[in-house]
Amino acid sequence: MKPFENAENKIEVEITQLRAEINRHNELYYQKNAPEIADAEFDALLTDLKTLETENPEFITPDSPTQRVGGRAEGFKSFAHRVPLMSLDNSYDLGELRAFDERCQKLADGRAFEYVAELKIDGLSLALHYQNGFLAAGATRGDGFRGDDVFGNVKTIRTIPLKLKGEFPANVEVRGEAFLARSVFKKINAELEMQGEKLFANPRNAASGTLRQLDSTIVAARRLDLFPYDVLEGSQKMFTTHWESFEFLEKAGFNVNPNRALCQNIEEVINFCSKIESQRDVLDYDIDGVVVKVNQAQLQQEFGATTKAPRWAIAYKYPALQATTKLYAINVQVGRTGALTPVAYLEPTLLAGTVVSRASLHNEDEIKRLGIKIGDYVLIEKSGEIIPQILQVIASRRDGSEIEFVFPKFCPVCGFQAVRPAGEVVTRCANVDCPAKLKARVLYFASRKAMDIEGLGEIVVEKLVDLGLVKSVADLYDLTLEQIAKLERMAEKSATNLINQIEASKTRGLQRLLYGLDIRHVGERYAKILAKSFRAIENLQKASVEELDVIHEIGQTVAVSVFNWMSNPQNQELIKRLKAAGVKTEIEGESSVSLNENFTGKTFVLTGKLENFTRDEAAQIIEEGGGRISNSVSKKTDFLVAGADAGSKLDKANSLNVKVIDEEIFTQMAQNI
Repeated sequence: MKPFENAENKIEVEITQLRAEINRHNELYYQKNAPEIADAEFDALLTDLKTLETENPEFITPDSPTQRVGGRAEGFKSFAHRVPLMSLDNSYDLGELRAFDERCQKLADGRAFEYVAELKIDGLSLALHYQNGFLAAGATRGDGFRGDDVFGNVKTIRTIPLKLKGEFPANVEVRGEAFLARSVFKKINAELEMQGEKLFANPRNAASGTLRQLDSTIVAARRLDLFPYDVLEGSQKMFTTHWESFEFLEKAGFNVNPNRALCQNIEEVINFCSKIESQRDVLDYDIDGVVVKVNQAQLQQEFGATTKAPRWAIAYKYPALQATTKLYAINVQVGRTGALTPVAYLEPTLLAGTVVSRASLHNEDEIKRLGIKIGDYVLIEKSGEIIPQILQVIASRRDGSEIEFVFPKFCPVCGFQAVRPAGEVVTRCANVDCPAKLKARVLYFASRKAMDIEGLGEIVVEKLVDLGLVKSVADLYDLTLEQIAKLERMAEKSATNLINQIEASKTRGLQRLLYGLDIRHVGERYAKILAKSFRAIENLQKASVEELDVIHEIGQTVAVSVFNWMSNPQNQELIKRLKAAGVKTEIEGESSVSLNENFTGKTFVLTGKLENFTRDEAAQIIEEGGGRISNSVSKKTDFLVAGADAGSKLDKANSLNVKVIDEEIFTQMAQNI
């Protein structure tokens, strides 16, 4: 037998290939914005690699994607920066920016130079050290001279390469800004709210708090990101120009922010600042300005620095996203889950180009934490599309007229008792028939991601519920043109359009219906997985917790929630009424497929060439039957489906005593023979 043909070498090759595939998908997702697979498929690849490495630890390498999973640290050690990580001087208007240019022109003494303009990401600075291409250390900025050693957390950030690509010196330091995308921030807060936990005030606080977690598995789950902005070799700049640094960082495998410009003069810098400010709200991350740097490294060195900041760089800050205003009332709203959410009503104030008059207070504990009283002056902050947050009370402006706010013990809408379960921060109305909950549920059912009923807005829903025409979302399908046309300020044409929209919503399909039914823990992603796995709502109604739990990504919490919802007699009646009204409760164009007892809860691996199925077709049959597909063989594998020319996976299955079946047996299993 040749050396490369033994089982050990085959496993090493399989691990190497799997790592390469994961790294390729990572690059497609984070750097090229062109993902080829879903998050669940990526996570499955990572799980398979982790299983292989656990069983074959001799093949684990420092740059393996599995080394990002994290663990628990006892505390953070101090880290001394080789070159101080200095902060920047700020400019707040164009006059100050032009004054910076005049100083640079004077220091350059007639020599030509350029500027690089790049975004000032609202995050926290990190220093990353690479030795012979491998990530070896990571630290926060701290006071600029010493920071915290957060290497364990840094390794979990997927946009930070564990190994540099291409050619590089022995000692490389990359500096960048760690941040949390707005879209990720919203998901984290939504999960925290569902769990009854305290919410983060803004993405920067969330990023900062996450990076200082002692348990880096939490950091890994929160998907921090990083944009690099500088690179050093030892204690010196690596390149003659700053612009070249970005080119190196891109080739080395970093996700470099594309919003930057090489400017020949200060007027081009100003144009760039103006352009970015107009796009600020559509970015998926927070920025608070633009950083302007002299491009030539030689001039940077000559210009030097003050005791606090370099003379060759400056931050141009955009108008503040914070303001001080007066809180004159707190109103408690009731959501579709019955959650009582306090909202602060403010004296209208201009903030980041818009007039702000309300801010979220989240829950009773947040009011206590802030120590807010009605009549207080408060500092508020706005970030992108996120509702403004109250950062703090300006206690020095109190005059004694402020009033304590008492959180209600009864629902402000229906008067029913409000309950706060032990260990949770959310207080909820206990009345299942609360009108406020019903209105919110109907709006959610009609929302764009659910049944997409255009024209069914807050005012119309409020009237329909108040008049007793809608007591359940199923009642929407019993409404007549005459009933809607009689609503106040509802023209006949608008009523006709709404009736047509309600009728059209019947064909939206199972995924949107499951999302719109507002089953706890079932958002857009889980609705899609459940629809794909069960094909029809009848199959989902019959599914046990165990059958739900084996569906990849679902898990015990979601499984129990779905089972309980489907078992509720009121919900069963709701589904019956929706079906009777003609609402599609199965995937359109595809027949209902029941779970197959041969596949349910089982893990399959496919290898070799099948005669009558493509690999994707076989995988679909297994998943539709309630099974799971894995890319690698492990002790947890139930069946290996082996076609012609089966390779190392067959050897691995035999060594682990995994049951191997051929295509004929697989076909019989699929037909439930």
